[in-house]
Amino acid sequence: MADSPSRVAIVTGAGSGIGRAVSLALAGDGWSVLLAGRTAAALQETARRGGGLGGPLRPVPTDVADEASVRALFDHAGQAFGRLDLLFNNAGRNAPEAPVDELPLEEWRAVIDVNLTGMFLCTREAVRLMKRQSPRGGRIINNGSIAAHTPRPLAAAYTASKHGVTGLTKATSLDGRGFDIACGQIDIGNAATEMTEGTARGALQPDGTVRPEPRIGVEHVVRGVLYMASLPLDANVQFMTVMATEMPLLGRG
Repeated sequence: MADSPSRVAIVTGAGSGIGRAVSLALAGDGWSVLLAGRTAAALQETARRGGGLGGPLRPVPTDVADEASVRALFDHAGQAFGRLDLLFNNAGRNAPEAPVDELPLEEWRAVIDVNLTGMFLCTREAVRLMKRQSPRGGRIINNGSIAAHTPRPLAAAYTASKHGVTGLTKATSLDGRGFDIACGQIDIGNAATEMTEGTARGALQPDGTVRPEPRIGVEHVVRGVLYMASLPLDANVQFMTVMATEMPLLGRG
């Protein structure tokens, strides 16, 4: 092993938005972080921004929807550090708005492949590593969405994927109990990232109107993730929702 730090994390989707912000915060808290994402230049930029924060940031270009690519990521973690203490399953994507009867199959598959199958592949490899390492165990935090509770109009693929994430979170929590593996989910409502810029300008509502929706600073999400990550393995936040107070979630639909 090249290194043997006390805490090692993998963050998927680490090249931008929430993934980048969480990666930098973990490094600032002393974690060694493997930065996973498809765009090498974006991962390098995250690592550059984290220079001098504390823990090292290692870019590992990864396509979470590709089984071999995911396996290589976790092999890298095992070889470089000998263990994994945290997986933040954050990578995700959306599809253009479309009624369910007009949603192309390729768009459906692209969303499910990243948001759900990719999360499964990363979870599977994390559990395998966490079971065999010494001391065993670790934590998995899945980035869900408020769409895991209530859908937006014209978003069947994204909604289905995030409902699936909730099922995966529950199943992983159950399967991990006997191996000191904790799994929780953070559901986020309108964090101020590039992904939600359109929502701030105007989002389609169930009544057919288009209205701007409030957003929250990414730092509020980061604090939630770091709190979940800080717990001992005999304690778990099973589900956390962090959202803009005035966004139209409750009563939606």
